[in-house]
Amino acid sequence: MNTPHTSTDSTTGRATSTDRGDSARSVATGTSGKQKRPARPAESGRRHRRGPLASFGLHGGLLLAAFIAVFPPLWLLVTSFKPNSDAFTLDLVRNFTFDNYSHVIADTHFLDWFGNSLLVVLGTTVIGVLISSTTGYALSRFRFPGMRPLMWTLLITQMFPMAVLIVPLYNLMAQFGLLNQPVGLIITYLTIAVPFCAWMMKGFFDTIPVSIDESGRVDGLSPFGTFWRLIMPLAKPGLAVTGFYTFVTAWAEVAYATAFMTGEENLTLAGGLQTFVNQYSADWGSMTAAAVIIAVPAGIVFGFAQRYLVSGMTAGAVKS
Repeated sequence: MNTPHTSTDSTTGRATSTDRGDSARSVATGTSGKQKRPARPAESGRRHRRGPLASFGLHGGLLLAAFIAVFPPLWLLVTSFKPNSDAFTLDLVRNFTFDNYSHVIADTHFLDWFGNSLLVVLGTTVIGVLISSTTGYALSRFRFPGMRPLMWTLLITQMFPMAVLIVPLYNLMAQFGLLNQPVGLIITYLTIAVPFCAWMMKGFFDTIPVSIDESGRVDGLSPFGTFWRLIMPLAKPGLAVTGFYTFVTAWAEVAYATAFMTGEENLTLAGGLQTFVNQYSADWGSMTAAAVIIAVPAGIVFGFAQRYLVSGMTAGAVKS
């Protein structure tokens, strides 16, 4: 406890009171009541600048990485406008032609492949997003018997390579009569996409405060009503990532599509590309043209989803 100290001013004759504790602290610190900032090192105020050689190496590495990333799709696009005889030439488009595109659309089953892929992709995306979001929400909000084994099951299924599962899945599809059926491919792709997406959605739902669920219950909403009307609008970034992942899984998968679908009219786009190149002939112009057409829908979907991708993929990484 500080005791006040009274002293008399020699000029005015008035008594003044000072706090011994405050004066002692002022003397100890040497700042007279003001805290002195520590001196900053001289080198900390200087900005580190790269030398010319380091700057050249950095920009050169970035340009090299950009070239490696852009060259394959660019060369694919250039080859699609070349005649088949010029496919392996290093020249740019010397004999510009649209014959490859017209041949793919008019003389092949490309439209059938596109319809089959569209049906499979829509079914996989809609069902996959619905199952993944409800499963992730249940794992995030509820505690029920068998929860931990379910989570381990979802994790372990991601460790098996796709090629290992072709034979058992083929036998199951043949047993239930699902070969050459889009439903068979939809079920197969769901087994790939749902476990990963459910884990991702669980991490995303963990970042949404539970108080939002409680406020919905207070307002009289059912558990599903709370999930559908309050939580789902807040989960748009996670849903965008889930939808994009399931879309790419069904749109670009080749192994299951070629194993479970036979006959050119039943193939998907990924499986149809293999018909242009076989052990007897290779129509590189038609294959590159078909690949360019296939890439257009994927680019459009990515354009719509890209603003949510970064936030959706990082939202489940930390828990608030």
